[in-house]
Amino acid sequence: MRKTGFATIGTSEITEKFLQAAKEYPEFQYVAAYSRDIKKAEEFAGIHGAEKAYNSLDMLSADPEVEAVYVATPNHMHYEQVMKLLNAGKHVLCEKSLASNHREAEEMFQLAYEKKLVLLEAMRTAFDPGMEVIKKSLNRIGEIRKATFIYCQYSSRYDSFKEGTEHNIFSRECSAGALMDIGVYSIHTLLDLLGKPDTICGFSVMLRGEIDGAGTILAKYPDKIAEVSYSKITDSLLPNEIQGEDGVLQFWGNSNSPENVKIVFRDGREEILYHRETENAMKYELEHFLKMLHGKESAVRHTQRSLNALELMDEMRKQCGISFPADIK
Repeated sequence: MRKTGFATIGTSEITEKFLQAAKEYPEFQYVAAYSRDIKKAEEFAGIHGAEKAYNSLDMLSADPEVEAVYVATPNHMHYEQVMKLLNAGKHVLCEKSLASNHREAEEMFQLAYEKKLVLLEAMRTAFDPGMEVIKKSLNRIGEIRKATFIYCQYSSRYDSFKEGTEHNIFSRECSAGALMDIGVYSIHTLLDLLGKPDTICGFSVMLRGEIDGAGTILAKYPDKIAEVSYSKITDSLLPNEIQGEDGVLQFWGNSNSPENVKIVFRDGREEILYHRETENAMKYELEHFLKMLHGKESAVRHTQRSLNALELMDEMRKQCGISFPADIK
């Protein structure tokens, strides 16, 4: 497979983690780093081996050596940046949440379709091998009746937020909050494993600035119910759990990537289905993105799941009174 020239937008820890994962793929060629601060861009490029640094998105978009871009900026910036990149003919791997709302995502995917480009939400759980094991094992627990998907992780920035410091991840102006930052993982898991629910009912714990710190979504299907629980202000020690009439499938993982999967059958038997040590799971989404770029895989089902997720999240925000400036554009 030939080399593909990549640029990155954003110089945070998540971008560094992405570039660490990219080292496993010789076809990945790091070409350019972008930051609004040119000194940050130059420093980041130097550390990670890119020859170019930009603080102009127009200049980055015009670079013929850049074929694909990894976007890791605050949520509210995704729409404008991705649309500019797509219009310039670049493939885009964009961090979650892909957009501020469903309307933005529709426009982004429509443009990607028209330009014959790949736009993929960097949803690592969807590409994780542990998730594939779960999908293939669901028929072993009988008729599914109830499920709980949990991602609760006390934010390293929450203490300073409580003391008055403002952070992007607790900002409605940045289209952030618990739902958009980590609840999105469990929502994608819900959609991937059980499909789109008929109806939802949601509740949020609200913080200052009209942003959510935690929430719960109850999802109703014709023959089952599911709960999505997420928080940036508390931790959870509970596993994800899918309850069937013949047994219970449980899974745990770092940052919601399934690293341990087991079934407990009704007769008490337990079976370990999957186990791995904690690793950089971003490599899996990059692997599939590269395949999509070279026509070896389709992004269609991932596009639909991303659209369904944002539709569900829009409804959750409506029920809980969470609005973003991007909603009124």
